Amino acid sequence: MENERDLLSTEIVNRGIESSGPNAGSPTFSVRVRRRLPDFLHSVNLKYVKLGYHHLINHGIYLATIPVLVLVFSAEVGSLSREELWKKLWDDARYDLATVVGFFGVFVFTLTVYLMSRPRSIYLVDFACYRPSDDHKVSREEFIEVARKSGKFEEGSLMFQQKIVNSSGLGDETYIPKSVIMSGQNTATMKEGRAEASMVMFGALDELFEKTRVRPKDIGVLVVNCSIFNPTPSLSAMIINHYKMRGNILSFNLGGMGCSAGIIAVDLARDMLKANPNNYAVVVSTEMVGYNWYPGNDRSMLIPNCFFRMGCSALLLSNRRRDYHRAKYRLEHIVRTHKGADDSSFGAICQEEDEKRQKGLKISKNLMEVGGDAIKTNITTLGPLVLPLSEQLLFFATLVWTHLFGGTTATATATTSGEKGSSNHPQPSLSPATTKKPYIPDYKLAFEHFCIHAASKHVLDELQKNLGLSKLHVEASRMTLHRFGNTSSSSIWYELSYLEAMEKVKRGDRVWQLSFGSGFKCNSLVWRSLRRVRKPLTNNPWLDCIAKYPINDLIN
Repeated sequence: MENERDLLSTEIVNRGIESSGPNAGSPTFSVRVRRRLPDFLHSVNLKYVKLGYHHLINHGIYLATIPVLVLVFSAEVGSLSREELWKKLWDDARYDLATVVGFFGVFVFTLTVYLMSRPRSIYLVDFACYRPSDDHKVSREEFIEVARKSGKFEEGSLMFQQKIVNSSGLGDETYIPKSVIMSGQNTATMKEGRAEASMVMFGALDELFEKTRVRPKDIGVLVVNCSIFNPTPSLSAMIINHYKMRGNILSFNLGGMGCSAGIIAVDLARDMLKANPNNYAVVVSTEMVGYNWYPGNDRSMLIPNCFFRMGCSALLLSNRRRDYHRAKYRLEHIVRTHKGADDSSFGAICQEEDEKRQKGLKISKNLMEVGGDAIKTNITTLGPLVLPLSEQLLFFATLVWTHLFGGTTATATATTSGEKGSSNHPQPSLSPATTKKPYIPDYKLAFEHFCIHAASKHVLDELQKNLGLSKLHVEASRMTLHRFGNTSSSSIWYELSYLEAMEKVKRGDRVWQLSFGSGFKCNSLVWRSLRRVRKPLTNNPWLDCIAKYPINDLIN
C-alpha cells in the first residue's frame, strides 16, 4: 500500500465572483482534496505475473510441442526428393499394407480422442438489458426532493447527498423503484423486494427469450446473482416458477458477492456447461435498489443511495457447436481476484446497521486504496494471457531488471543562491532524477473495447489515467453511468449494449469487461466477437436515446 499522502489529489475549484464583503467583485477559489486510486501500474507484484504465465503455459503446451514435431518431420521428409518420397510411400504401402492401415487407424483414433476431449467453446448467443418504464425516471433534483419529502434525513445529510449526486457523473434519466419515490413508507420489505425483482428479472428474460427464440424449457443451467436481496424461495426459484422450466435444471443463486458477481456467475455457468455438453445456460445479474435504500444519516452509508439505480441483465450461453454461426461472442478468458484475506479489503464495503439500527451499505475511506490493489493484481494476472508477445517481453524484462537492480536512483546536488532575500544555506534538489520503473504494458494492443464497471465518475477518471486509456475507450462506461447510473453487476452489459447500439463491434474484436466489488474482488471477462454486430432494431436499452450520445461534456 502507498503512503496516505500519495493517495490524495488536489483540485482547484473556481467559486465565481465574491458578491459581498471586503473582497466583493474579486474571483474566489478553493482547493478540494480527494482520495484517488494508487498508481498501481508502477508497483507490480512479481508473483501475480508468474501466476499469469502459469495459466498461459498450461493452456499453451500444444503450441510449444506441435512446432517441434512439425520441424522434425519436415527435416526428415525434406531430405528426400519428390520421386524418392513417392516411391518410398508406394513401396511401404505395397509390401507392408498392414502397417499403413494400422498407422492410419491409430491416427484416426488419436484425432478422435483429441477432438472429443478438447474443451468445448463457450458462446454468448445474445444478451438483454432491462430498461424500466419512464415513470421510474428521476432527475438529480427530483432525487434530492424525494429524499427531502421523506422526512428521514437531516439538512446536513441532504446537502451531502446533493453534493455527491452533482459530482457523481449520473444524468437526469436514471431509474429508481416507485417504493423509493414514495419513500414515506418502508422500502426494505420482502413485498417491495419481490416486486422489484419480478419486474427487472422477468423484463430482461422476456427480451432475451424473444431475441434468441429459445424456449425456457430448453435451458439446462440457470445462475442468478443479487448481492443484497436473497429471499426464500430464492430468486432462481422465482424464475423457474414463472417460466415453468424443466425439473432437472441446474439452478444456482449467488448472494452477497457485490458488483463483480456477474462475472463470477458467468464463471460458474461456464464450469457447468463444461460438465454438461450440448446445453444452454442463462445468467441473470441484478440488484434490488429499494430493498437496500438507507433511511439514516450516516454519511458513509448514504453514498450507495446516490449511485445505485435499477437495472438487470440476462445472458444466454451455449456450448453447442451448431450455435457458432448465430452466436455474437466466444468466451476467451476469465480471471478472478479475491482480496478477502486482507482485513482492510474485507471491510471496504460492508452491510451494517447504524446507531439507530437502520441497515445499509457502509463505504470505507480506504476503498480507493484496496480497490486499486485488487485491480493491479487482476490485470497483472491477465496480462500474460492477452498481451502481444512484444509487450510481454518488454514488460517482463524491465520487471526482472527492477527486482534485480532496484527501482529508483537519483543524484542530489547542493545549490547556493546569492540573490537578495535568499537563504545562505544550501538547498538540496534531485537533479537529474533517474527512475527505473517497470515497463507499463499497453492494454490497448490487447483489446479493442473496454467495459469498465461504471461505479462513479471519480473511479473512471482514475482508471482511465492509470491504464493509459483514451476518452474513447471509457466512453461506454461514462455514458452508461450518465444514462443508467451504477446498476451494480449488470453495468458492464449496459456498456456492451451501448457499443452495439453505436455499431462499434466488428468481427474479431476483443472486449474486456472489468468489474470490482465487495470482498474485495476484481474480475475480468474477455470475449471475442464472432461477427459484425449491427445496430439492433429492438430490445436494446439505448434505442430511444442513442442519438443524444456520446455527450462530449462527459468525455472531454
